[in-house]
Amino acid sequence: MRSGVKVAVVGGVFVVVAGGVGYGGWNLWNGVTGGDRTVGVRAGDTPKTGPVTAEETTATSREFLAAWAAGESDRAAQLTDDPVTAGPALLSYKEGAKVARSVITPGSPTGTKVPFTVRATVTYDGVSKDLSYASHLTVVRGKTTGRPLVKWAPAVLHPRFTAGASLRTGTAKTASVKAVDRAGVELTAAKYPSLGPVLDALRQRYGSKVDGTTGIETWIDSGSETVPDTTLLVLKKGKPGVLRTTIDAGVQAAAEKAVKGYGQAAVAAVEPSTGAIRAVANNPSGGFNTAFEGAQAPGSTMKIVTAAMMLQHGLATPGGTVECPATVAWDGYTFQNLDRFKIDGGTLTDAFRRSCNTTFIKAIVPLNKKGIEGTALGDTARDSFGIGLDWQVGVRASDGSVPASESTETAASYIGQGKITMSALNVASLSATVKNGGFRQPYLVAREVDDRPFATADPLSSEVASGLRRMMNAAATNGTAAEAMAGVSSPKGAKTGSAEVGDQATSNSWFTGYSGDLAAAAVVQSGGHGGDSAGKVVAGVLKAG
Repeated sequence: MRSGVKVAVVGGVFVVVAGGVGYGGWNLWNGVTGGDRTVGVRAGDTPKTGPVTAEETTATSREFLAAWAAGESDRAAQLTDDPVTAGPALLSYKEGAKVARSVITPGSPTGTKVPFTVRATVTYDGVSKDLSYASHLTVVRGKTTGRPLVKWAPAVLHPRFTAGASLRTGTAKTASVKAVDRAGVELTAAKYPSLGPVLDALRQRYGSKVDGTTGIETWIDSGSETVPDTTLLVLKKGKPGVLRTTIDAGVQAAAEKAVKGYGQAAVAAVEPSTGAIRAVANNPSGGFNTAFEGAQAPGSTMKIVTAAMMLQHGLATPGGTVECPATVAWDGYTFQNLDRFKIDGGTLTDAFRRSCNTTFIKAIVPLNKKGIEGTALGDTARDSFGIGLDWQVGVRASDGSVPASESTETAASYIGQGKITMSALNVASLSATVKNGGFRQPYLVAREVDDRPFATADPLSSEVASGLRRMMNAAATNGTAAEAMAGVSSPKGAKTGSAEVGDQATSNSWFTGYSGDLAAAAVVQSGGHGGDSAGKVVAGVLKAG
């Protein structure tokens, strides 16, 4: 759509706005392009190469948006690099979502990226409502044709659209749910943005189990039984059923505020005595629930489990002397402490509070003689902390994984690297287990609502539990976690962690701790040392408890 083109408006209802000029009509495509745009490359022509130009970006994006706005899904799809996938998705926008009118306004390109806004009117069963949102597209050069094309991605259609999804308007699949916290305070995505995906998941799972009636809505149908649908617009309200959760609105508000200080962060909080989840927050807030579903190396927060394993196998005691050299070798690989520090004549508690890597790796050596060096950590994680068991939280959540290991991966696993993966919820549960003296499976909805089974684990012995609390308290009061936990009430305990991931220049920051009957854990992507960023997030949550 180039400047100076004259377009006849032919009574259509779809409109694209470009440069302040409105274009309308179901025949918009031919009016703008003259109907002579070839899909392929003419025989003898050499496909154009090189970066997409600014003129190509503007023209291609506007032509695509014009075709989309005109309801010409096939033609719009041919302007993408994946018309087979784009076509059905664009068709669902018009026919599945029952869009009666759409105004699409492109913004100023930044390189080959073009932002745009959509103002649509959805009409169904005599009811009409407006749906507005913003998204963006990117223009690329076709690999075989050399043509400038819109790079197709589900988010072009709507920022919450995913692969395999479709747009639908009609009678909702399930009744809406009015989720409330443990005291009856209503929980909404508007007030608590991180709960948006959680509330969608709760509705999909429990909408039919609470006393409510369905309404008329526009939603993103995920196309998957395991991924919740996303409601975009309510045309006619049904009666929502009330679902009580374990969330504490005050702690949730603190968690939302705490993660906002970082580009990518997640935090979860659990009540040690019961396993009840008091808060979950992510930044960004509207997409993947990293706090529950993340699977990342937890770094030195794993030393909570390693220390438990050492105590259980009689490898050390909290007050017993251990080695903490600057480096330690394992199968030809050298592991070291931060800045190669060492502790001479220190105890296991000293090694824990200062997060001495080499102490926890050297502890593996006696297990070699028993032939369990690659499995002992996983056994303790599962049998004492519930990691890897089937956690029936109420929504999708990772169970954590501590697989058997070999060679250098075994050494790495004892300091939370290797193949070990955890979510913030998993790591919060580690602290909760220590504080309580035994594992209580975290949960968001009471088991009585749907009679689902909870995972169970063996309680910690009194000696192991008290030893771990002693070490975590030392870290929180006179160790790597002390600065972050300075204003947190006693009784308290904590553990810092940092995890090196791939080619990241800065490690991920991990932190977990407890205060009273509340435990929390956070991860901040590329956040550095545990106390630097994740520690501040956890402290903010614990203070609210």
